[in-house]
Amino acid sequence: MNYISTRGAAPVLTFGEAMMTGLARDGGLYVPEAVPQMTQAEIAALAGLSYEDIAFRVMRPFLGATFTDDEFRGLITRAYAGFGHDARAPLVQLAPNHFLLELFHGPTLAFKDFAMQLIGQMMQAALAKTGDRITIVGATSGDTGSAAMEAFRGLANVDLFILYPHGRVSEVQRRQMTTPTEANVHALAMDGDFDDCQARVKDMFNDFAFRDGVRLAGVNSINWARVLAQVVYYFSSAVSLGAPHRAVSFTVPTGNFGDIFAGYIARKMGLPIEKLVIATNQNDILDRAMRSGAYVTDGVKPSISPSMDIQVSSNFERALFDAYGRDGAAVTQLMAELKAGGFHISQGALQMLRATFASGRCSEDETTATIRTAFVRTGEVLCPHSAVGVKVAEDHLGTTPMITLATAHPAKFPDAVESAMGTRPALPPRMADLFSRPERVTRVANDLAALQTLIRERIGG
Repeated sequence: MNYISTRGAAPVLTFGEAMMTGLARDGGLYVPEAVPQMTQAEIAALAGLSYEDIAFRVMRPFLGATFTDDEFRGLITRAYAGFGHDARAPLVQLAPNHFLLELFHGPTLAFKDFAMQLIGQMMQAALAKTGDRITIVGATSGDTGSAAMEAFRGLANVDLFILYPHGRVSEVQRRQMTTPTEANVHALAMDGDFDDCQARVKDMFNDFAFRDGVRLAGVNSINWARVLAQVVYYFSSAVSLGAPHRAVSFTVPTGNFGDIFAGYIARKMGLPIEKLVIATNQNDILDRAMRSGAYVTDGVKPSISPSMDIQVSSNFERALFDAYGRDGAAVTQLMAELKAGGFHISQGALQMLRATFASGRCSEDETTATIRTAFVRTGEVLCPHSAVGVKVAEDHLGTTPMITLATAHPAKFPDAVESAMGTRPALPPRMADLFSRPERVTRVANDLAALQTLIRERIGG
């Protein structure tokens, strides 16, 4: 199993190499040369298995020789041992033909835990074999950072730096990043928005002297291993509702396009997915692009669903790569145009994308109303991101069962939930002392050179 860059000018890598590399050296994102297929019989055989067993069967064909079967089974077991629900990703019925996939039972109460806990185990295992040490730098709109902190804190071979937009994450998200005490993890509150944080991380990867000097690695969803781990819960939930003998649809609240791209990979593997619905908040660049064919940035507007406050959706590049017939030069041109403000998708590529994805937008008022209505009708308390998904899913319901991804626990966004319902959601008991823990954070400017200097100083390089 080999991996190629979406821009066509980087070395072909194995899974292990792609995982440790993150962003390709030509600025592109790694994707499989070919997507492994699962037969109907193989998908049907997943029914009744544990989440861990499903994860092994779905992911194993992508790994090549990076890990033995026994090694990989052990990594999966350790990755999900700390989840607060035995099903790991349980389904809850909201209405006839509408189901909620609860992805918030991990250590930091967000869907990012499914990938981050596993990638932490995989990276540490790979580094233990070589004795190498790496520096991970990531950008977050809230949940990726806390999940990475939890996964990598205290690991012997890793220094982790997380950039988050100062003042633009919830207090719970911030404290999950600023309260770990381990010396190898660092929270950096950067001036600007998430797109600024993401841009500085990409700048570091494209500065090859810095990249090689600190042995830079990434854990944002630019890292293929992150996307792959998220493919699993599409299979586990679909099989629970009768796949492969019954088609299902998914609605995914998304900003960076990684979570819904995982659904696209599941579909390419053979899972019978009828609709993949992109759900956006008021920062609706993906919905606008799907409707008009123009991907044009328009500034980030802070919202009550801050993890989706994104205009530059990195993983959309992976979808464009396939939509343009895997033409790396075409993707390179589009990304160059994006730096100048945006690009127009060709008619043929747009037809492919529209045949694969539907989309919708949810306003701030609709988000609040959905939280309130869902609780009244079902007793389910939604975080604002999950509410965006539910509202858009309701606009796309049909005869095929719809699964909406619930991406975070409502207690991560207590102000928004309390405003909608009148009651404040409580943190799980294991996090009850979160607000009393001391914080450790460094405020930084949106300045590449200053960030690189700080990172070198912290790792002693």
